[in-house]
Amino acid sequence: MNTIALELKKKLEDKTALIGVIGLGYVGMPLALEFARAGFRVIGYDVDPKRVAEVNAGRSYIGDIKDEELGPEVRAGRLRASLPDASIGECDTISICVPTPLRKSKDPDMRYIVSATDEIAKRARKGQLIVLESTTYPGTTTEVVMPRIEAKGLRAGEDFFIAFSPERVDPGNPTFHTRNTPKVVGGHSDACRVLSKALYAHAVDRVVIVSSPAAAEMVKLLENTFRSVNIGLVNEMAIMCRKLGCDVWEVIEAASTKPFGFMPFWPGPGLGGHCIPIDPHYLSWKLKTLNYNARFIEMAGEINSHMPDYVVDLVGEALNEAGKAVKGSKILVLGVAYKKNVDDCRESPAIDVIELLRKRGASVSYADPHVPELRHDPVSMDAVPYDAAALSAADCVVVVTDHAAFDPDLLARHAKVVVDTRNMLKGRAASGTVVKL
Repeated sequence: MNTIALELKKKLEDKTALIGVIGLGYVGMPLALEFARAGFRVIGYDVDPKRVAEVNAGRSYIGDIKDEELGPEVRAGRLRASLPDASIGECDTISICVPTPLRKSKDPDMRYIVSATDEIAKRARKGQLIVLESTTYPGTTTEVVMPRIEAKGLRAGEDFFIAFSPERVDPGNPTFHTRNTPKVVGGHSDACRVLSKALYAHAVDRVVIVSSPAAAEMVKLLENTFRSVNIGLVNEMAIMCRKLGCDVWEVIEAASTKPFGFMPFWPGPGLGGHCIPIDPHYLSWKLKTLNYNARFIEMAGEINSHMPDYVVDLVGEALNEAGKAVKGSKILVLGVAYKKNVDDCRESPAIDVIELLRKRGASVSYADPHVPELRHDPVSMDAVPYDAAALSAADCVVVVTDHAAFDPDLLARHAKVVVDTRNMLKGRAASGTVVKL
């Protein structure tokens, strides 16, 4: 390593380096907190003034971070938040943790990464380590981020250092969090890899080094494509089991008793969250530019995206058995967050289910203790209580997200018709009609 790299390595070892994190969402905020806990001075940047104010007041807006965890680091002066400003140039390391959505055409929307990179490039200097954490297609780090910094006359691997390290955040997971989840890092050069490991070793228990940024980018896409494809498989299995008169939940549980060669995945009303419904499409898009069709990804995406329609069809069948039509029926949707016990509604299949039911003429309400109000175009609603009155008043109850706060016995006693997409009523005798996915 050259002198510039050695100087930064020393700063990281003695914790005198100033750490920057761009994007204070569910990825960036926990990472910034871990660096502060490790004893570094940390500046977290966000374009949302409300987030900046909340962090500087020691208040957390992230479900997995408590005020009691954030507050002491802020008061001790180890962590502060800021809008992007000139202090970015003072940071010795900068981790980019911004969103990477898809456009309607299913190609990557790179504007947030480009915007963050341009903010860095304005103040770029020798001796900085820049790490992209936002999930994206293989090649982004060296094809999009690196050239913008090099345009300032700096050489990657010599004057500044660059790497990719995929985020592995699982909101609401009580067991695995930033500190104890292994961190994959791929650097542009040997010096980039050494410095990236020296940085993240302070925030996580284990750092896994791969040969390049592209390899690290591919790691993240493999992880989420693996889940997407297997969920697509089991969702199709649910459809097939229903046609064959089998209970897919029973089939999966029995298959799970095999101690080798099988990993259980469970069906559901569709994919949600920022990762699994979106990330595989980055890889599919990239491969299309190389004249290759990622067939597994495309097929899984087709099956998973169809599940809300399938759920609504089941609602129609269930109501028909009860002598009712969807049009004019009162339907209560349980859970609008994309997964159990979180408040995140991004890409939630519940949004599609609600909209599809409305288009069929149903009067739809929802209950979700984690989401008191739902403002997601074109849906704008307030939650109703999860109680006997709400359940009894509904012509049909659709279980979309099985939050722990939902008492299944209450549902079994009071619902007239239930479409259960999560096997919430497993083993319970219900007073009304139950249709399982």
